[in-house]
Amino acid sequence: MSFAVPNAPLARGNRVHPNPLVPHRADPQIHRHTDGFYYFTATHPDYDRIVLRRSRTLAGLATADESVIWRAHPTGDMGAHIWAPELHRADDSWYVYFAAAPAEDEWAIRVWVLENTNPDPFQGSWTEKGRIETAWDTFSLDATTFTHRGTRYLAWAQQDPTREGHNTAILLSAMANPWTLTGHQVILSAPEYDWECAGHQVNEGPYVLQRGGRIFLTYSASATDHRYCVGLLTADADAELLDPAAWSKSPVPVFTSSAWAGVYGPGHNAFTVAEDGETDVLVYHARSYQEIDGEPLDDPNRHTRIQTFGWKPDGTPDLGAPVAETVKESA
Repeated sequence: MSFAVPNAPLARGNRVHPNPLVPHRADPQIHRHTDGFYYFTATHPDYDRIVLRRSRTLAGLATADESVIWRAHPTGDMGAHIWAPELHRADDSWYVYFAAAPAEDEWAIRVWVLENTNPDPFQGSWTEKGRIETAWDTFSLDATTFTHRGTRYLAWAQQDPTREGHNTAILLSAMANPWTLTGHQVILSAPEYDWECAGHQVNEGPYVLQRGGRIFLTYSASATDHRYCVGLLTADADAELLDPAAWSKSPVPVFTSSAWAGVYGPGHNAFTVAEDGETDVLVYHARSYQEIDGEPLDDPNRHTRIQTFGWKPDGTPDLGAPVAETVKESA
């Protein structure tokens, strides 16, 4: 992996990738697969469907055709608030983890899973594997999965019913298979610093990056307005990941709004790699203005953005600051 200049715009040759990359797509994820394609998914602003795009280049995702692979149910479970899908390859199948609520109780949000056994996620059929059963039957969302030393883990955000005024914490569990948790479910991080409790007490949107004998877990904090920001947990690769004491939390956010760049509320990030296979890329959403009229979740102008990032001398990721908008080009 290269040590890219943290605040430089993502470039390939002399071309600058457009930012925003995909307008009106929050909670983005870009997965670079072994087939050479970048696969993109994100929250659709209508909160009623799961979409995929793919391209051989990151810039190409901006204009790639979008396919609806699944739609919300008209009634009952998985009928409302279809949020934060993530696409993962596991056990020779594709899986999408997403948040959804019953159509008749739209804030009873839980994590659900789709499976496609076709090698091409745009082909075959998507089967509903059901809800991921957690120890607490409470508000939960933003699931992501990763493997470490032969064990698959799920990290997600969930309301801790023992904490008054608390919205969500970051939890971790091992998995028996890609849709079933097993063993202990532990809290890795709960809102404690002021920057995690601005507007709402929130830790959400976890995503994992492994490098240099350490595991880094980023997450987003506070309300989904200009105060939204990214925090960082770090664990040694030799540690017991299900021991909360193995993880250290940065006392300050590692990625925040930039008035200079005109980028507000950056968060719900993911990671990928540029076309050279070495340059690290941060994927996130943000708005281009600070003031929001009404409820932030009703504002559709969270746009997907990408930029390169580097590494600090101590081996931790240096996400830098959001870059300003660029002039859009064709892929």
